[in-house]
Amino acid sequence: MLEAGIPAPDFSAPTNGGGEFTLSEQRGKFVVLYFYPKDSTPGCTVEACNFRDANAEYTALNAVVVGVSKDSVRRHDNFVKKQELNFPLVSDADSDICEQYGTWVKKKMYGKEYMGIARATFLVGPEGDILHVWPKVSVKAHADEVLDTLRTHSTG
Repeated sequence: MLEAGIPAPDFSAPTNGGGEFTLSEQRGKFVVLYFYPKDSTPGCTVEACNFRDANAEYTALNAVVVGVSKDSVRRHDNFVKKQELNFPLVSDADSDICEQYGTWVKKKMYGKEYMGIARATFLVGPEGDILHVWPKVSVKAHADEVLDTLRTHSTG
């Protein structure tokens, strides 16, 4: 997994609503780039809704929130509509972005190994460098933790 202090790998990818997100086009803003396993699952829904509820605070701090998973744009559209999300969800169907950021990992459940997305968040600064990484995320208070860290970076 990538660490703080290095340039964030640039990417362009499709988003919900037929859009496209390009990281380098966000220069001058903070970007909260969070990777999550799957739309509409319990933990991912809690995490997304917490980011949704705090999004006005992120915007006030010159930050954009972006979720990344392997789900299709269509699945993202349904998730955004159902949960009334107010930020883009990137579709990384081929795992390219996940691999660049080191979040496409071997996981284990019930004794079986499989490849999946490690829940992680990267705070990218206005110059495009990774400022902070949360390699293991507990969804309940995560949006607030990220917001607290963003506040320290945005004020100096």
